[in-house]
Amino acid sequence: MSTTQATTDLSTKQRRILQYLRTNAGEQTYFKSRLIAKDLGLSAKEVGANMRAILDGDFDVTVEKWGYSSGTTWKVTR
Repeated sequence: MSTTQATTDLSTKQRRILQYLRTNAGEQTYFKSRLIAKDLGLSAKEVGANMRAILDGDFDVTVEKWGYSSGTTWKVTR
């Protein structure tokens, strides 16, 4: 599946999260769900629930669940 096709299969929240990651990630960056949520006006739970589609998709960023202390941390690589 191409990146363009995969992006159109995402929900609005998932596209917003993906765009946030693309905009804010350097070569390798770590994000907490609660901080993404704060910036996007979502809850940390919404970010975590919607991150699965990005984890499983074929995009120009790679997302890996990294840590759980004081909330989920995501490792994002470009």
